[in-house]
Amino acid sequence: MSDNRNKDMTPCEASAKARGQIYSGIGGQAVLEGMMMRNGQKYSVGVRKPDGTIEVMEDTYISMTDKYPICKAPFIRGIFSFVDSMILGTKCLNYSASFIEDDPEEADKEPGKFEKWMDDTFGEKLEPIIAGAAMVFSFALAMVMFVLFPAFAAGFLKPMLPHEALLGLIEGIIRVIIFVIYIKLISLTPDIRRTFQYHGAEHKCINCVEHGLPLTVRNVAASSKEHKRCGTSFIVYVMLISILLFMVIRFDNIWLKLASRLVLIPVIAGISYEVLRIVGTRDNALTRLLFIPGMWMQGLTTSEPDDSEIEVAIAAVEKVFDWRKFEHETFGIDFPETDEKADISADK
Repeated sequence: MSDNRNKDMTPCEASAKARGQIYSGIGGQAVLEGMMMRNGQKYSVGVRKPDGTIEVMEDTYISMTDKYPICKAPFIRGIFSFVDSMILGTKCLNYSASFIEDDPEEADKEPGKFEKWMDDTFGEKLEPIIAGAAMVFSFALAMVMFVLFPAFAAGFLKPMLPHEALLGLIEGIIRVIIFVIYIKLISLTPDIRRTFQYHGAEHKCINCVEHGLPLTVRNVAASSKEHKRCGTSFIVYVMLISILLFMVIRFDNIWLKLASRLVLIPVIAGISYEVLRIVGTRDNALTRLLFIPGMWMQGLTTSEPDDSEIEVAIAAVEKVFDWRKFEHETFGIDFPETDEKADISADK
């Protein structure tokens, strides 16, 4: 059966489809009104300021896997990569939040006694302390919502199940339902909806580059908003692997069961990271099959961005990644410096 869409393809699009997707090594994260892009130890954060201009900062972050070679060992590196992403992600979110304009009425108010005490006690260290406390609280809340509560709730259904192994499956289903409801609820807020759009812009930029197309607004907009190396896919793999693991590892005592869920988190994270690496760097029938659950879940955490959001994403990418050099070395294609004039219809 012929594909009618191929008839409308430009030479550049057809060439990109024939080449397939190549791993670029770059990744990112959506932040408030912008996105972070990381390439090795370099990272950038692009933010759309309230006045409409784009601010892009560049810095370096040396991860634990770079500092300590042992952290690069398979099944261990996933744990440290997760911690690194939490630390860097929080730092970038705080940076993007600094551009949000305060309410004038709130700004004119005198700080309370507690705020004054905190400021006098901690001084310049106050902001990182608050950020660290917020990260710890968020992690603890996530453990309660997505790990402990599903295990506790599934225990009530044990007398009604014909086989005890089904308890792990029920627990996993409860965990997935809670996660989907959580994503749906937070997506109702305007800020999170915008963040999901920037998340889509991040994926589109990487897909555009990895398919050998010039990084322009038009090309990025035409690229897919789903990507194999997305952190959302990692969460999906964590949930699926936990279902399989907890169907085998069972405890009658509820406290032992809850403790096992917490203790096995690093093991599950390590396995999930290895699966994500395989799916994200290889293209075969198995990896395409494994990508399907992640792609479905990314439908909840990514949205189609507008051109202004794509512009911010491109600015963040170009700050730390020479995509022209990548295209030349990988695909043998040379794009002009005036890339904003480069058109997807141009035959390269």
